[in-house]
Amino acid sequence: MDTTTWPSTVLILGLSLLALALFISVAATTLESRKLKSSTAVQEDLRQLVRRYEQLAENTHDAQQRMATDLSELRSRATSIEQILRTVE
Repeated sequence: MDTTTWPSTVLILGLSLLALALFISVAATTLESRKLKSSTAVQEDLRQLVRRYEQLAENTHDAQQRMATDLSELRSRATSIEQILRTVE
């Protein structure tokens, strides 16, 4: 008959508790690492989206300036044509 003594039982329980604490800390660290990687990926995606938006906004602004210039030129031509037509009448 193999009986265990109180000191060996306490030692086994202590080592089990230590192993459980170690396992929980490793699991928590792994989970935190995955969260950090995921967060970093999301932040990089957002940065890329912001860059694309800024580029689109810049291109749109340039197109609006060209259209404003063209419209101004068309107005001046229309005014010139109206003056010519008035002189012909």
